[in-house]
Amino acid sequence: MLRAIVQFSIRFPGVVVALGCVAIIYGLHVTRRSKLDVFPEFAPPQAVIQTEAPGLSPDEVEALVTTPIEQAVNGTADLESIRSQSIQGLSVITAVFREGTDILRARQMLGERLIEAAGRMPEGVHAPTLAPLTSATSVMLAIGLTSDSRSLMELRTIADWNVRPRLLGVSGVAKVAIFGGEVRQIQIQVRPERLRAYGLGLEDILAAARQATGVRGAGFVESEAQRIVIRTEGQALTVGELADAVVLFHERTSVRLRDVAHVTDAPEPRIGGAAVRQQPGVILVVSSQFGANTMRVTEAVEAALAELKPALDRAAVTVHPDLFRPANFIATAIGNVRFSLLLGGALVAIVLFIFLFNVRTAFISLTAIPLSLLAAVIVLDYFGVPLNTLTLGGLAIAIGEVVDDAIIDVENIFRRLRENRASANPTPAWRVVLDASLEVRSAVVYATFVVALVFVPVLTMSGIQGRLFAPLGVAYILAVMASLVVALTITPALSMLLLPRGRRGAGEPPLLRALKPRYTRLLSAVTSRPRTVTLTALVLCLAALATLPFFGGAFLPEFREGHFIVHMSAVPGTSLDESLRIGREVTAALLENPHIRSVAQRAGRAEQSDDAWGTHYSEFNVDLVPLHGEEAEFVQSEMRETLSKFPGVYFA
Repeated sequence: MLRAIVQFSIRFPGVVVALGCVAIIYGLHVTRRSKLDVFPEFAPPQAVIQTEAPGLSPDEVEALVTTPIEQAVNGTADLESIRSQSIQGLSVITAVFREGTDILRARQMLGERLIEAAGRMPEGVHAPTLAPLTSATSVMLAIGLTSDSRSLMELRTIADWNVRPRLLGVSGVAKVAIFGGEVRQIQIQVRPERLRAYGLGLEDILAAARQATGVRGAGFVESEAQRIVIRTEGQALTVGELADAVVLFHERTSVRLRDVAHVTDAPEPRIGGAAVRQQPGVILVVSSQFGANTMRVTEAVEAALAELKPALDRAAVTVHPDLFRPANFIATAIGNVRFSLLLGGALVAIVLFIFLFNVRTAFISLTAIPLSLLAAVIVLDYFGVPLNTLTLGGLAIAIGEVVDDAIIDVENIFRRLRENRASANPTPAWRVVLDASLEVRSAVVYATFVVALVFVPVLTMSGIQGRLFAPLGVAYILAVMASLVVALTITPALSMLLLPRGRRGAGEPPLLRALKPRYTRLLSAVTSRPRTVTLTALVLCLAALATLPFFGGAFLPEFREGHFIVHMSAVPGTSLDESLRIGREVTAALLENPHIRSVAQRAGRAEQSDDAWGTHYSEFNVDLVPLHGEEAEFVQSEMRETLSKFPGVYFA
C-alpha cells in the first residue's frame, strides 16, 4: 500500500501538490473560524441551583431551603453527587452528573423537579432557579463603571437598566453578574410611634403598599355587538404617589403612608461591593455560554460596549473595559505558537541548508510544518475540539517532530539523485526518487508510530487531568501522523518536481565533507569499546534518575497570563464597609508597583453569581503591564511581599 501511495505521488506530482495547497487554504479557513478558549472543558456535566432567601440566617437557609431542594432533586437520572452551600440569604446547590450525560436533558429533568420544590419554599423565599449553562472557565470579561459626579445608586441603575441588558443581548453571553453600587428601592420606613397613635400594624402598611402598587385585571364589558377590554391604571410608581396612598380613614380623615412612615428612594441592603483603583463603583462580570468561542464573544461584547460609550460619556460614567480579559492570554498563546512556528521553520531551514547546501531541499522539508499542523487543526475542528492553550501546546511540541519524516525522505532522495547524476548510466529520475523514498519508508513509518505511542498513556488519564491533558496528546498525535502522510505524498511529489533539475557533477555539501572524516574516527573509537560506551550510558541514566526527587511537582505549568486574582479573607462577620476599607489600602499598596496596571476589588457576592461568599471575602483583579524576562519572574514575589504587610487578613 505504501508503495502504491508513493508511486501515485511521483506519477501525478501536480495533482498531489494541488491537493496540498487546497489543504493549506482550508486549514487556514478552519483556523480562523475555530473556537478559541483558555483551557479545554475540564468540569464534569453539572448544574447549579440558586435560591435567594432574604433575611434568613445560614442555619435557616440550610434547614428550610437547601434540604428540601436536595430532597427534590435527589434521584434524578444519571445524578452522581450533590454539593451545597448555605450562607446568609442564599442557597447554592451543585448537581454533578455522570461523564457523558447530555447536560441539556439533565437540566430539563432538574427543572421539572424544581417546579415541585418551589411550592414548598417558605414565604419570602424566591423560587429556585437554574443558573445559566456556562463552561468551567466561563468568566471572559470584567468591566468596571465609575463616576465622579454620579451616586452609587445612579451608577447601579445605569448598570442594571442600560449596560446589562445590552450585554445579555450579545450572542454567546450566558449571564452578567453585577457587583457593587446600590440597588434603588422605594422604601417605606415605618415610624412606630405613629403606628401606635393610629392603632395600625405592619400588615396594614403592607396591605396599603400592595394595593397602591399592584396591577389588577378588570376583565371586560360585553354588549350584543362588542366586547370592550377594561384596563386599570393608577398604580403608584413614584415616591410621591406611594406616599399619598391611603392606609385607613380615621375620624373623617384619610391616614396616608406619609403620615405613618418616611417614603423615600433608598438602597436595598447590600450583599456586595466593588471598587476600581480605590474608587467605589460597579463591576460587571460577563460569563460566556457553554461551548461559546471566547475570542469572538469577547470581541462582540467589546463592540457592544463601544456602542454604549457615547451614552455613558454623556452620563459622566467612566468605563474600565478590561479589568479581567482572558482573551489576552489566548492571543498571547496564539502569538507564541506563531512565533514558535516561524522560529522553528527558520531553524529547520538554516540547518537543512547548512547540511544539504540546497535551497530546494530546505523548502520541501519546511512544507511539512504548515501541512501537518493545519491537518491536525482540521481534524480537531471536525470532532468539535476547540483550540486552547493545551491543544496549541501539543502543536508547539510537535513542531520539532513533524519535519523529521520529510527531512529523512528528502535527504535520501537528494543524495541518490546526486549519485545518479554522477553515474555513467543514470537511471530515470522518477525511478531514483521512488527507490530512494521506499528505501527509508519502513524506518520512517516505524519511528512515527513509536513517537505517537509515547503519548497514548496521556489519553488514558481519567478525571480532571484526563479532560485537561487529553487534548494536548490528541493534538500532538494528529500532527505527527499528519507529518507521516505528508512524507508519503507531498515530499516525494515536490522532490520529483524540484530536485532532478539540480546541477550535474555537484558533490557532497562542504559541511558533510568536513565532518565525515571526524565522524568516521569517532565511530571507530566507539565501536571498538562497546562495554565502555554501554556502561557510560547506564551511569548517565542512573544519574538522571537520581535527580528526579529534587524536581518540584505541579498539576499545571505556571502560566504567565499577565493577570493575577488575589483572594483576601478577613474574619467571618467582617462588615462590607470594613472589607472595602481594607481593600482600598491594599489597592493603594499594589498600585505603587510600576509593573501593575490596574487593581479592582469585588467584595461579598452578587445576585446569581458563581461564588457564594460573605462580606468578609474579597477578590482583586490585578492586571499587569506587558512584562518579559526577569520582570515577569519577580512580580509575583513583589506582590506577596506587599500583601504580607497587612495583618489580620489572609491572602492567596
